[in-house]
Amino acid sequence: MSNINQSEFTSTHQHSNKEFELLSKALDASISGVILTDNLQPDNPIVYCNAAFERMTGYSRPEIIGHNCRFLQRDDRNQEMRFILKEAIRNGQDCCVEIRNYRKNGELFWNELYMSAIKDENGVITHFVGVQNDVTRRKKAEQELKMQQDVMEKRIEERTQILKDSEDYLSSIIQTVRESLIVLDPKFNVLSTNDHFLRTFKVNMEDTVGKHLYELGNGQWNIPKLKELLVSILPTNNPVENFEVEHDFPYIGRKLMLLNAHRIELQGHYKDRILLAIEDITDRREIERRKDDFLSIASHELKTPLTTIKGYVQVLERLVPENASDKYKSVMTKTANHIDRLNNLIAELLDVSKIQTGNIEVHKSNFNFDKMVAETVEAMELASVGPKIVIRGSIGMDYYGDESHIVQVVTNLLSNAIKYAPDSREIVIHLSLVSDYIKVSVMDAGMGISYEDQKRIFERFFRVGEIQQRYPGMGIGLYLCDQIVKNHGGTLWVDSEKGKGSTFSFTLPLNKEGNDE
Repeated sequence: MSNINQSEFTSTHQHSNKEFELLSKALDASISGVILTDNLQPDNPIVYCNAAFERMTGYSRPEIIGHNCRFLQRDDRNQEMRFILKEAIRNGQDCCVEIRNYRKNGELFWNELYMSAIKDENGVITHFVGVQNDVTRRKKAEQELKMQQDVMEKRIEERTQILKDSEDYLSSIIQTVRESLIVLDPKFNVLSTNDHFLRTFKVNMEDTVGKHLYELGNGQWNIPKLKELLVSILPTNNPVENFEVEHDFPYIGRKLMLLNAHRIELQGHYKDRILLAIEDITDRREIERRKDDFLSIASHELKTPLTTIKGYVQVLERLVPENASDKYKSVMTKTANHIDRLNNLIAELLDVSKIQTGNIEVHKSNFNFDKMVAETVEAMELASVGPKIVIRGSIGMDYYGDESHIVQVVTNLLSNAIKYAPDSREIVIHLSLVSDYIKVSVMDAGMGISYEDQKRIFERFFRVGEIQQRYPGMGIGLYLCDQIVKNHGGTLWVDSEKGKGSTFSFTLPLNKEGNDE
């Protein structure tokens, strides 16, 4: 009887697995985007998405998992449909809305969203499932149908004059742009160019307009990387931005250029024109290289004397007389603390230098993720007087990664939360498993960050203006965190509103080989 039950169990289990595989394949074959969010976790994060949702949004699965759906609206947050959707989720009701979303490349698309609640046997809402369809064409057609047919002829006449005026106006603007601009036909013949191109590359209008791009200047624009951009990349990806090309020109020497190519578009129809913008970044890149070299050399040179000074201070601390005054002891303690802060700053500068040169080392091994976070929090609370740090959730498993680097990320995020939210009673760090990712979120109730600053906050040396005025720093901590998380295959992001605090989150993919050992 036992063998029969075991056989039935095995058969049922295999049948369930096949049904699950079939369901997954069916969802990935669907032309509708499908997502699943976990209502039991903070901020209702996405825990599943099908292939159609990736294609629709332009984001890959690692960039989607762990986010709240609102990230697709970017800064377009005041839509009426968002409040209807939010109210429906709060009340556990099904709903259907049409909402403006934005793809990864910034392109607007209209999304018809059907959202339904999933309840367990006790009636508790555990998840929400969203089925999404791109209805941009339909919305566009609806808008076009609203136009009045009886005024079309008059508007065409008016538009013709407006376009002519606009062309003259835009032409005058293009000539004043401090960036080289070329307009090409489909066969890459030059239709027009601005004065900046002529001056930069030492050519004249007669030898440029009407000529094939690759034949300009006795073939000096016959560049393999440029051909790759125009022939292989541009036809499949509109537009192409920040494509880097380096070339040694016979007359003006080596140039490092940043190319942006766009197919000229009017009212949704692609015309047979290519706009090529060329930015000469040779001098800027050389300045950045010199700055990186200076940081590297300065950091290394400062490290040695600072280590010596720290050693002397440690000797002085051991030789403090028993009858030394409290003021003397306080000065010694503050000196040691400031040396440690300076040592940490130099270490961060060295890390930045290693990242820029590609020499940063990653030493991965299995470690207890929950224990690592607990010890990091304990060290933070011992080192500073500030808000209470509360740990919520857990991972419950080992993680295969560079523990010292992950500690650096957690420490930096907690330090920022304490620094920029000094009046908060507590800082929350939340740990969770979202699909096959570890998710860590650090939440504060501080001053918050504007959407425009959020776009640049992970750049090297970038600091928010008002923060720069009130708090000292170099703006490299978040840059290091972002690079470390990327080195582990994860994603770091911020969700914040001015005056309502910030939540910094990062996800780390679970390494099956390392974590199953």
